[in-house]
Amino acid sequence: MEIIRERHYPRKRPASVSRASNDNRWKRLAFGRSVFPEDAVARIFKPSRSVMTSGKARTRGWWLVFERRSAPFIEPLMGYTGSTDTPTQVELEFPTLQSAIRYAERQGLTYVVQRRVSKAAALAKQRIRRRANQPSHAFSDATLERLGLAALQESYGQAMDEAAERNDASGPATRSLPMDVVRDPTLPLEAKRSILMNWAWTEYLIDQATNEGMPENKRPSRLHEVEQALLALERDVESRQDRTTADRKAA
Repeated sequence: MEIIRERHYPRKRPASVSRASNDNRWKRLAFGRSVFPEDAVARIFKPSRSVMTSGKARTRGWWLVFERRSAPFIEPLMGYTGSTDTPTQVELEFPTLQSAIRYAERQGLTYVVQRRVSKAAALAKQRIRRRANQPSHAFSDATLERLGLAALQESYGQAMDEAAERNDASGPATRSLPMDVVRDPTLPLEAKRSILMNWAWTEYLIDQATNEGMPENKRPSRLHEVEQALLALERDVESRQDRTTADRKAA
């Protein structure tokens, strides 16, 4: 589960009016003065459900706890774990996030809010992360142009963009030969295009590393083999389209 941490600092209060040096009257304490140390940092979060149970007790509200300021120590006589950081023993529960934040601000605390990332945002980040590991459209377009398949640049770009939704497997990790992707009857055309182009990107990186004197996995690049599979795939698609057209004309 991914969590966003937002750190907030207490607002600076206006400086109090200075008093005369001979004014020895007791300074009046302000109402709601904080009882916590000035360097205390509160952490506000919503507890997750325990993996050991399906119950949701103590997970509906928001909790305010304090982050540790000093390391615990071992008591030399009995071997107990001791600590001088007493605020870590404080646990406060609030019905809403806003009430917990208002309390921290009233106390003048520096606080950190931990929010869970929504499913939509997590999926969007996952797509961006996967896309960063995929070949760019520039590489795909250049490869197709070199193979004489420039007319399919848009189709390949769309196939790679939709690879995350289809959960396409990695070619090198699941198949020994690029032609196995072409012959696989269970894969749709878009998945075959995406897998082969990603495979071509992997082999291109290996080829680049080999040229720079840094062989990848001590094996030569198979980029030419993957490009031949791409050509075979498109020839097969074209021949099927021609047969379909011929059958329609014959009918």
